[in-house]
Amino acid sequence: MTAELVRGQNHPLPGTRLEIRISAGKPIMAGAALSDEQGRTPGPAWVVHPGAPALPGIEVSQQVAADHRLAVDLAALPEEAHRLSVLLALPTGTGGPTRFGALPAPHAAVTALDGSEIVGYTVTGLDSESAVVVLELYRRQGAWKVRAVGQGYAGGLAALFADLLTGRDAAEGRRLADRVADAVTAGQARSVAQPRVTSDGSAATQGRPAAPQSRPTPPQEPADPGAEEQYGLQGAGGGSVDYSHPARRRTAPLPPPPPAPTAPPGQPAAPVAGDATGWSMEERLYNQVWGMFEDLARTTAAYRSAVDFADQRRDRELDAALADPRARLGGQGDAAREAAGARHADLVDRARSVLDRDLAQLRAESEVVEPALPPAFARWDSPVWQDFRVPMEMPMALRLGDLRLPECADVRIPMLVRLPLERGIWIDSGRAPSAGGVLADPDEVRRLALGTAVAHVARLLAAYPAGEFAVHVIDPAGSGTRAFAPLVAAGVLAGPPGAGPAGVARVLGALTQRVDLLQMAFRGGAADALPPDLDSAEQLLVVNDFPHGFDDRAVTQLRYLADEGPAVGVHLMLVADREDAAGYGPLLDPLWRALLRLTPVSDDHLADPWVGHAWTYEPPWTPSGSRVLERVLERVATARREWNR
Repeated sequence: MTAELVRGQNHPLPGTRLEIRISAGKPIMAGAALSDEQGRTPGPAWVVHPGAPALPGIEVSQQVAADHRLAVDLAALPEEAHRLSVLLALPTGTGGPTRFGALPAPHAAVTALDGSEIVGYTVTGLDSESAVVVLELYRRQGAWKVRAVGQGYAGGLAALFADLLTGRDAAEGRRLADRVADAVTAGQARSVAQPRVTSDGSAATQGRPAAPQSRPTPPQEPADPGAEEQYGLQGAGGGSVDYSHPARRRTAPLPPPPPAPTAPPGQPAAPVAGDATGWSMEERLYNQVWGMFEDLARTTAAYRSAVDFADQRRDRELDAALADPRARLGGQGDAAREAAGARHADLVDRARSVLDRDLAQLRAESEVVEPALPPAFARWDSPVWQDFRVPMEMPMALRLGDLRLPECADVRIPMLVRLPLERGIWIDSGRAPSAGGVLADPDEVRRLALGTAVAHVARLLAAYPAGEFAVHVIDPAGSGTRAFAPLVAAGVLAGPPGAGPAGVARVLGALTQRVDLLQMAFRGGAADALPPDLDSAEQLLVVNDFPHGFDDRAVTQLRYLADEGPAVGVHLMLVADREDAAGYGPLLDPLWRALLRLTPVSDDHLADPWVGHAWTYEPPWTPSGSRVLERVLERVATARREWNR
């Protein structure tokens, strides 16, 4: 059974021949350093890095990559080596991120040679650091153990090496860091998103941002769509995600948020957009939205708890007052009931006043935050879409809709998910309740589901720089022709929608081959041998009307893409009714569980990880009569044409 470590925790290692797998979501450098019994590294010769990738018992990659495998044979290490430290660093001079706080939390896993995972560790709390010691394998009383370290260095590799090297020689640390940087620059090959292999030999979804995953993650549907249970997301190594708010997990000082305007004594300060910690306004707004989500979840939980207490106290008082049969008749019993009812009403009124006070503050905050949100975070009716320009860099997150609670239906919190997507999306086109509680018309639900899917696709296309996101469509019977028309007319699809058995086989075959190629390149250590014409863009497959038009082979390919695709940049969006696939029985259960279920109508199927509220999800509809979606797609298409010149 895999052990998920936290910082400072250790775990025994069952053998000496191991593999250390790193998943970071963006290209990074991996290395290792050997240390003596006192934990000091005698000199640069004891460090393995892209310029010197091997020592007895340890070998690392010679290039930067999103994922790494380090081969380790502890028995072959020099006798003087008592510790092996695994190091990660961001490459310099590449124009990429310069701090780990802008990346997904790196995940490290120690596995046996058969692929079974022994321990996992997600490095949370990093921010301004550009180099980090992730793990430490050390010898203690003749046996080997692994410890989760997570020590970051804002000064990069130079500071890290200066700390490791005997004598803490800053000059030697800088010289060694320069040699590593030169080796990375000289040998830098094309980086590909590489899968992290799990204990059963399959590639797991890497933490390409969510967290996994030190960031908060949006509430998501329970594993069984029919079961209402508290959602608990698992990290890349199977451990629980740290759901604490990012603004409260900083380990390095951040630029302070903008000062709030002064308020009269006794009055709450006026809210300010971006009033949260972060290195950019986008990050501050992201953190502020999640702070609002937490605040709404907790104030509602406090209100519900107060009401429950009031109900229980009233029941106890009535039971005690009316325990004597003589008190059940006459004025004494009526007085007891009235007194208990009055105390109950007083408690509920006081709890409601506190809730109303908090909701008023959240409404005021939402009124200033919503207009300040960038396009990726904003509603379709926001003015920012009128001046939309295709971004040069991918945003932190994407808005997939809104969330609300029944006690405060007018307070809506944006549902933000980090990019790149870590899970596929399932737009449920099955039976849905209407406002009156009866089932909505099935054809109308299917129409709404397709419209929701197209809106999500348009947002994804608008979030990525030109040429870095490609969309494929499978529509076996052509039932989605009208819904997909804006995508086809704008020319933003990678090819014509796959129709009929031949079209299904064509699209699935091409994407399956892509996943196979990337996985083989990674496992064979030959990422630079990929075909030069291989499209490096993230890929999205939209499937309508599943499983109609799918034979057994196509179903197997789709499951393969859902399981293995996200790790190498191939994502799935399924528009389907689960009942239509009931004939497959439990065979498709893993497929549904692997996808984030969203609905085309308001539905309270999402649960938060703090208190288990049933949140109502509202899809991101465009305003009636608006052409904002078409205009956005036209600008995406224009940017692509300019990029292809």
